[in-house]
Amino acid sequence: MNTIKELIKSAMLNKNLSEKVDFINEIREYIHEFSPFKNEPVDFVKWVKNDNVVANDYNPNKVAPPEMELLEVSIINDGYTQPIVTWHNDDKQKTEVIDGFHRNRVGKESKIVSQRVKGYLPVVDIRKEQSGKNDRIASTIRHNRARGKHQVNAMSEIVIELKNRNWSNKRISKQLGMDEEEVLRLCQVSGLEHLFNDSDFSNAWESSDVVDESYEVLDDNVEDVMDLYKIPNESDETRIFHTYDKWECHKAGFYKSTHPTLSHEECKDKYIEVLGDIKEFKKGLEIVINEWKYSCEHYLTNKSMNRIAWLGQASVCALHNVPSRYSNAWFDLPENKQDEANDLALDYLNIWLKRNGLEPVEKDVAIDTNRQTELY
Repeated sequence: MNTIKELIKSAMLNKNLSEKVDFINEIREYIHEFSPFKNEPVDFVKWVKNDNVVANDYNPNKVAPPEMELLEVSIINDGYTQPIVTWHNDDKQKTEVIDGFHRNRVGKESKIVSQRVKGYLPVVDIRKEQSGKNDRIASTIRHNRARGKHQVNAMSEIVIELKNRNWSNKRISKQLGMDEEEVLRLCQVSGLEHLFNDSDFSNAWESSDVVDESYEVLDDNVEDVMDLYKIPNESDETRIFHTYDKWECHKAGFYKSTHPTLSHEECKDKYIEVLGDIKEFKKGLEIVINEWKYSCEHYLTNKSMNRIAWLGQASVCALHNVPSRYSNAWFDLPENKQDEANDLALDYLNIWLKRNGLEPVEKDVAIDTNRQTELY
């Protein structure tokens, strides 16, 4: 043992900081090759210059300023107790973060920490078989969800990307630690027509959970494709966004796949019962525009969707907790009843718009058959 120590000590003499770090990493890597734990990434922690460590472009985890400050205090007092999980991007010659983005930030932005670790960061590389983008995304989410931190809008983007990469709902749910219902909801939240047939509410008030399986399999260069699904009216000053956890429609079961007590046929009957009866429909509309503050703000300020259809589906859900997936029962209504329901929904849409200081709209604008898909 003393011989090894002396050899290392001798080898470290007359080396500058960069050379010392490279030498330490080299020794650790060599030991790692013979380690009985070589399949565990944490067995080989190396130090990398912080300007070579870069963030990924898909992490759904966000930390509020107070938590960031606490993380800095923790690292200042306790040191780096967890390395940053990374992979080496050969194309960019950079080390990209998979998990530990905020530990990465503290190491760069905190003067105390940065000086103490001499401009380096402790990292471990993800297993080589997980270096494809699909696997890296899944790994990031698994790390985040294990800590219970992720954002629904960014999660929707990631689910969309994986769907575009031809991943099935079952595979996504297994790899990301979700149940299939959560994957389904994130697809619905995204409002993407190529993931859900008219899920952003069609002229006929029909929504479907049937997924189009004819997706193009993509490679890692998806930036151009993802640009197609960015929010189309993001710059609209009247548009209001709320995360799904605030939506009253979500809490009422709008995105559920089944009703807790009613059968499939009974759910469809409720659609016909409510939308075919003006008095009953009014009751539902009154609940929605008066009690569903966050849902109405989020959906009724979105000019790129069929707001009349949403009001119809929301009303049935408000009265009977029936999920929107049963709205194809709309086709069972006579045409004159459909017209009456459309007109009534338009009236209530304009009541809500005026009440909130917005201009009333005509039916063609409220339905917006040329609407665009979007991410929330």
